[in-house]
Amino acid sequence: MSEPFVAQLRARGTALQIVADGAPSITVRIEMPEVWDTVKAEVSPNTPVRELKRRALEALYPVDEPVEEFVLKLRGWEVLNEDASIADVGGRDGSIFLLTFRRRRAVR
Repeated sequence: MSEPFVAQLRARGTALQIVADGAPSITVRIEMPEVWDTVKAEVSPNTPVRELKRRALEALYPVDEPVEEFVLKLRGWEVLNEDASIADVGGRDGSIFLLTFRRRRAVR
């Protein structure tokens, strides 16, 4: 099987590993426009969305802000149930998630 298109795009360093050794995995991409950066992650389809969001924030925006101040979107829509698995919310191999602030911020 060839690697998904998102694995070929520019992303920061090595992929986040959110999967147990030997378990089936998919590759997803998380983009954060506020920092103009992306990260790819190898995750289990059963991983909760909240865990993906937390790990992506640690990699892309390591500022001490509550996780609740950020929203994760898939196909333009906010993922409302962050306790659901990535597969349950529609994520699949090659999906691109958008991680951004919940509320707009003033330009300084």
